[in-house]
Amino acid sequence: MSAPGLLDKFTPVASLRDALAATGRNPTGMVTERLLSPTLGIIEGRETILAGTNNYLGLTFDPACIAAGKQALDEFGTGTTGSRMANGSFALHQSLEAEMADFYGQAYGMVFSTGYAANLGMLSALLGPGDAVLLDADAHASLYDGCRMSGAQIFRFRHNDVASLEARLRRLGEQSRRALIVVEGLYSVFGDIAPLPEICALKHQYGAYLMVDEAHSLGVYGDTGRGVAQAQGVEDAVDFTVGTFSKSLGATGGYCVSNNPVLQLIRYTSRPFIFTASGSPSVIATTREALHQVRTRPQLRSQIWNNARRLYAAFQEMGFNLGCTVPSPVLAVRFSQREEAFACWHGLIEAGVYTNLMVPPASPDGSSLLRVSVSAAHTAEQVEQIISAFAKVVMPVQQRVSESATAA
Repeated sequence: MSAPGLLDKFTPVASLRDALAATGRNPTGMVTERLLSPTLGIIEGRETILAGTNNYLGLTFDPACIAAGKQALDEFGTGTTGSRMANGSFALHQSLEAEMADFYGQAYGMVFSTGYAANLGMLSALLGPGDAVLLDADAHASLYDGCRMSGAQIFRFRHNDVASLEARLRRLGEQSRRALIVVEGLYSVFGDIAPLPEICALKHQYGAYLMVDEAHSLGVYGDTGRGVAQAQGVEDAVDFTVGTFSKSLGATGGYCVSNNPVLQLIRYTSRPFIFTASGSPSVIATTREALHQVRTRPQLRSQIWNNARRLYAAFQEMGFNLGCTVPSPVLAVRFSQREEAFACWHGLIEAGVYTNLMVPPASPDGSSLLRVSVSAAHTAEQVEQIISAFAKVVMPVQQRVSESATAA
């Protein structure tokens, strides 16, 4: 038998693609033909409520953000045509870095072209051979990729399991002083949050460092929207906070803020920062204005939490198996079989509600689920329409599964 060829690894990928196509719709190829608002689009020719966009504060159509982007196009053109280390640092980039640092109450800020690049850039610069990184099992792919790129030893610990983290720190011994703990504030698939006070206590006990990814919690958690670390009162214990502009701020780009002066040196060592073209001026301008909206419109946080609590209560009442145990702007409805998730996703599309379908290998624990992310821009009527669609489409499927399990 001949050895596997270079491209043979794509055979199972093709099988997954064909299985998705056989269901009638391929979730990786769903197209929003037109956007009517932050929460409403045209999909397959009909109006559809967008319930899986991560547009947490609904700022993508904010008039002030759009005006800022148009002005930047007029003043700076369409792009930078270079990296920050070459010709791509504009006054806009420096202003956004200063504003992000000020927003977080930190001394230093650094802006990357994407959130993915921020995680790759920070981890590959902070870590190297001989270092150790302790990574939550459910961490985002960009965090895993950054750790692999660094060459450090990677130690996974069970998701949100403080005992599992401590066991790995204890086994490191003196190496724990060369260790970085990496977690997310709000986990983007299941909608649960990290137990940061306990993690921070371990960080201090073992002399490690801590990086928290607040990508999905920026603008949503905390008294001023700085994230889960602020909400849990442990910001001073976090060494590096990273995140993205592509969720609550409705743009693209990533950032890191820190009180550690080494952040200023990472500009000279981070390959994703050095060799990636900097963010387009219009995108940086809309991001700056969106950050201003976060700082001056606390009612946006109130509204998203009103919507999140209403949806969570309704899903609990319907008996769904959820990924979180408290209200969250992210709600994941779990299924025991992939085919059940497929069927419900299709049914919701037909009912005019778009959600995120996640099946293995994309889901963190190998389960199949439908993921909903609410927005401050969802009206009360739209939230009720989402609830009604889930009651009509998902509830009967889950009841049949429960009855079958009882009969067996």
